[in-house]
Amino acid sequence: MMVHLLAIAAGLLLDRLIGDPPSWPHPVRWIGALISKLTAKWNHGPNAFLNGFWMAGIVAASAFSGAYFLVFIGYSIHWLAGAAIEALLIAAGLAQKSLRDAAEEVYRPLIEKDLPAAREKLGWIVGRDTDKLDESEITRGVVETVSENTSDGVTAPLFWAFLFGAPGLWLYKAVNTCDSMVGYKNDEFHQFGYASARLDDVMNWIPSRITGLLILLATKNERSMTIRQRFVEWKRDAKKHPSPNSGWLEAATAVQLGIELGGVNTYKGIVSNRARMGTPIFPLEAHHIHAAVWHMNVATFWFFILFSLGRVWLELA
Repeated sequence: MMVHLLAIAAGLLLDRLIGDPPSWPHPVRWIGALISKLTAKWNHGPNAFLNGFWMAGIVAASAFSGAYFLVFIGYSIHWLAGAAIEALLIAAGLAQKSLRDAAEEVYRPLIEKDLPAAREKLGWIVGRDTDKLDESEITRGVVETVSENTSDGVTAPLFWAFLFGAPGLWLYKAVNTCDSMVGYKNDEFHQFGYASARLDDVMNWIPSRITGLLILLATKNERSMTIRQRFVEWKRDAKKHPSPNSGWLEAATAVQLGIELGGVNTYKGIVSNRARMGTPIFPLEAHHIHAAVWHMNVATFWFFILFSLGRVWLELA
């Protein structure tokens, strides 16, 4: 058990320091290629809904099996080899540094008042139209992305790594990648992508709420609210989000920073009105990007500590 905790800690540290070098092969690319191949083959006809379950199952089983095989071989050689392989697989499945770097790419031109560059960089990480956004709306896009993906890209993978090691993390990553590629409520994917979207919701349910709670308790509240006041506003606003999980992250961030998230977005010219979360005590400004990244770092740290202590307690009980 302690070896697995060591591998998780090493993987988290590697991701924090190195991230995903662009020149390295990444398992998500292979997972994406498999999803694309199965989607092209199965996303049509009256069986598209059932085929979506088969696709998600095959992709998840393939990712889990591949990671399990590599870890098994490593531990068969020596526990150090196994821990090293597991740490590398865990690091590859986390996105803490990637999120921080993506936020920084938008932050730098934003504080230099280079809005065209900031809009372009934001467009790399969000699906909404960015060509007409002002500083406040650019900031909102980054803060919402970092907040939501603190669970999707960091603590949820960690959660499944704590349960089942690197194979568990890659089981989650496979489902999450399925959701990101086909989990849309549009004409093309509303049948085929249903299974991927619902499976991702289920696998994110617990970690998203724990992560939101950690943000609420472990970061500074800019409005000097009591714990009870934070909880009331958090629970009220989290349920407004169209996602059953993302709202718990974004609402926690909004409560702690005294800002308002949500509002009007456009996607290829089509207007989408998102529920507003938080109380706009302070206007959204570029420095809130760094605050959101700090929330991610703090929540990730305490998430690791909490689950490490839980694993140790279970082992000693």
